[in-house]
Amino acid sequence: MPATSMQSRLSALVGGMAIPPQALKNLSLITPDLQPCAMPDLSTSNGQSMIEPLLKGVDMIVLDNIATLCRTGKENESQSWQAMQAWLLDLRRRGITVLLVHHAGKSGDQRGTSAKEDIMDTVISLRRPKEYAMAEGARFEVHLTKARGILGDDAKPFEANLITEGSALHWQVREIEDVELEELKRLLEEGYSIRDCAEEMGKSKSAVHRLKRKLDGLE
Repeated sequence: MPATSMQSRLSALVGGMAIPPQALKNLSLITPDLQPCAMPDLSTSNGQSMIEPLLKGVDMIVLDNIATLCRTGKENESQSWQAMQAWLLDLRRRGITVLLVHHAGKSGDQRGTSAKEDIMDTVISLRRPKEYAMAEGARFEVHLTKARGILGDDAKPFEANLITEGSALHWQVREIEDVELEELKRLLEEGYSIRDCAEEMGKSKSAVHRLKRKLDGLE
């Protein structure tokens, strides 16, 4: 994403989330548009050393995305990830949190070797809702596929939708079950049977019966 687009997006998010404008002073961007050289290859020691001077006083790094920032070796081989893994462990020892953004493959799982997840505390999968249209923009389900120390309601999947209001952006968050109840209500009002609802929603009949009981206020 071009730097100007990133700046506009961030400004809109700040406006929609009631974040103090001075909070942006805590954020620095490293992007090709704003520097004289190419982006470093973080899967090499040379690439890692290039950004080390910028990490002084930093609490969190967001690396978006792995495919463009880690260009050495083969994506499907765990050995190619070893240098990056060692650096991530070093950052953890130094108290720096790292958020890695990665692409999913055709199967829906993360692309390349699964060794990337070995040292992760949390792995989050973003999935497209069944009833999704491109015109809706950023709307997706958030599922924790690995969660150390996250239990109970905090581990439940939810749906997030980025809403535009004027020049501001804000996140609308709903539990997945609330979304399913809304869809079931719509289908029933359209005359669908329980069997048809189950097929349409990709769920078992027993799961749809349970949702209907909640819809009827019986649970």
